[in-house]
Amino acid sequence: MSTADIVHAYRHLYRQGLRAVQFSKPARYTLRSRLRDAFHRGTSTDFFPEKIANTLEFLQYATVENGLEHKILKNILFVWWYQERGGSKKASRKHLTVADVEIKTTAYDTFNNNIKMLNESMGMCLPATTIRNPV
Repeated sequence: MSTADIVHAYRHLYRQGLRAVQFSKPARYTLRSRLRDAFHRGTSTDFFPEKIANTLEFLQYATVENGLEHKILKNILFVWWYQERGGSKKASRKHLTVADVEIKTTAYDTFNNNIKMLNESMGMCLPATTIRNPV
C-alpha cells in the first residue's frame, strides 16, 4: 500500500471508530491512541486492504446496531483504557516491587492473544499490541 492509502485507511478507521463509540470521551481518546500507535509501529507491508475493509465493516455493524459487534468493541476499548491507566482507577503512591511490575506487564498478554485470534478468524486488523508501561 502507498503512503496515501495508509493515511486514508487510518482516517476511515478512526472516523468509523468514532461513530461506533458515539464520540464518547474516554473511548474516543483510547481509540485514537491505539490507532496512532498501531499505524506508527507498522510498516506499509503490514496493511492489507481486505483486512482494513473487514475492520471497517465490523465497525459499521458496531455503529448501526447495539449487538455483538458493539459489545465487543466497547469491552475492548474499556480494557485498553484500564490498561493505559496502569490497571487501577487511582494512581498508586507506593513503589512497585519487581513482582508487581512483572504482573502488570504480562497481565494483558492473554487478552491481546484473543484479539489476535479474533483478527485471524474474521480477517480484521484490530490493534493487538501490549503496552509495557506499568504506571
